[in-house]
Order: sequence, then C-alpha cells, then structure tokens
Amino acid sequence: METQIKDIGVTEFKKMISDTIRESMEEYLEDILCLHNPKYIQSIKKAREDYKKGDYKSFKEIFNV
Repeated sequence: METQIKDIGVTEFKKMISDTIRESMEEYLEDILCLHNPKYIQSIKKAREDYKKGDYKSFKEIFNV
C-alpha cells in the first residue's frame, strides 16, 4: 500500500521539499570539502582505528547521563 499525504497545504509541502533539498546539498558540499582535506581524511582513519581498538568513550561517559 502506498503512503498518502492528506491535509497538507501547498506552502507546507513546498517547505518540506525545500528543506530536504537544502539538507541534501549541504551534505554533498560537506562531502566534497572533506574529500579535499587530507587532514580530515586522516582524522577519520584514526577515529576508525581507535574505535576498532575500543579506545573511545560512550555518550553516557561523556555527558554523565
């Protein structure tokens, strides 16, 4: 069964589409900038290595939740 959209105004629908497109474009731009920054790529590699070693803190540890 296909999902139906009911009781939504044109203005709200346009805003939803606009927000979705803006978020996607921001993500693409961020990806492009990251790929051109060797230090950023190295930091991702190090973070992944640390995670595999178990060298990280949980959300609860950091924020005392």
